[in-house]
Amino acid sequence: MLDLNKIYEARERIKDVVAKTPFSYAQYLSEIAGCEVYLKKENLQVTGAFKIRGAYNKIATLSEAQRACGVIAASAGNHAQGIALSASKFNIRAVIVMPESTPLTKVNGVKYYGAEVILAGTNYDEAYAYATSYGKENSLTFVHPFEDEEVMAGQGTLALDILDDCEALDAVIIPVGGGGLISGMATAFKSINPNIEVIGVSAKGAPAFKDSYTLKKAVDSLSVRTIADGIAVRDTSEITLAYALKNVDDFISVDDEEIASAILFLLEKQKLVVEGAGAASVAAMLHNKLDRLKGKKVALVLSGGNMDVTLLSVIIEKGLLKSGRKMNITVTLIDKPGSLMRFTQILEELNANIVHIAYDRTSISLDYGDANVTVHMETKGETHQQEIKDVLKYEGYLRGY
Repeated sequence: MLDLNKIYEARERIKDVVAKTPFSYAQYLSEIAGCEVYLKKENLQVTGAFKIRGAYNKIATLSEAQRACGVIAASAGNHAQGIALSASKFNIRAVIVMPESTPLTKVNGVKYYGAEVILAGTNYDEAYAYATSYGKENSLTFVHPFEDEEVMAGQGTLALDILDDCEALDAVIIPVGGGGLISGMATAFKSINPNIEVIGVSAKGAPAFKDSYTLKKAVDSLSVRTIADGIAVRDTSEITLAYALKNVDDFISVDDEEIASAILFLLEKQKLVVEGAGAASVAAMLHNKLDRLKGKKVALVLSGGNMDVTLLSVIIEKGLLKSGRKMNITVTLIDKPGSLMRFTQILEELNANIVHIAYDRTSISLDYGDANVTVHMETKGETHQQEIKDVLKYEGYLRGY
């Protein structure tokens, strides 16, 4: 059974490998949420996520014979890097099976620590099936990312770290995929202070665990689709669900739009790069999912920071468009000298900064003698954008608006 003693034992084992990450007051987010918010920055952890805690603790508790065989794991990235680094500390072989869609930054992170990488399956669960089969065929010791008491105990050490920095805590919000993190942390919190409210948050695109928590029985989803790949788990573990039903007080979910806005918020306001799974707790606070926590002291777990830069660039671009700081328009001009110059002169007078412009005179939708001009520009908010639209409409450029 997972209990507080196991978690304290895990803390002793991992103390020389795992970093004590910052636990910081978030003033701007506190003002928005109306409560006292603190961020536990596991995105700054060794390997960039909390997973090293459970991975190292598990490998440390294996027998010499088990370690000699080598280890294998299935992971979307963070558990993989935790296993890879832990295996290197014990100088043993590690094989990691990752979904084919795993971001390159996570694949390279695993290889950096010396592990072998196999890409298989479209999601974690398919990679897991491949890994278990491959492990048996090659006599490798399988290390599960969450359905293991030693792994959960390692993850639970994160709760001990938080309580070291903040004893008088009212609530904690924890991202949930397979449930290993919340199982370990909730066990620790409730054993030390049952009054601390433990709240899980998952992605709406990966609803299995939340649905199972609500129904009080394990149910699986047919598929998962979310930018929070670290919590994109299709099937529910009965083991972690049992711990959640025992120790977790509430469970909420956030969609990809909310997660993306939280990623951008953390980047701009906290100067932190946090992946989708890690930003889920902040998304819950930003989008008023927990108004009942107003006035209370709340810890948010930023579980990881291994963000795919390609996805990050998309999130930034969309965020700028949604916040009114960028604007894209297409207008039709008469294709003659001076038409484009007059159009851009109007934008200059409106203090719109053009960052990209495309000129198309060959589209089949155009009349002969016309050209489509698509402009991407930096703007100063929704009011400024409306002013630009009004002027361009008055000048006859935006007839369709």
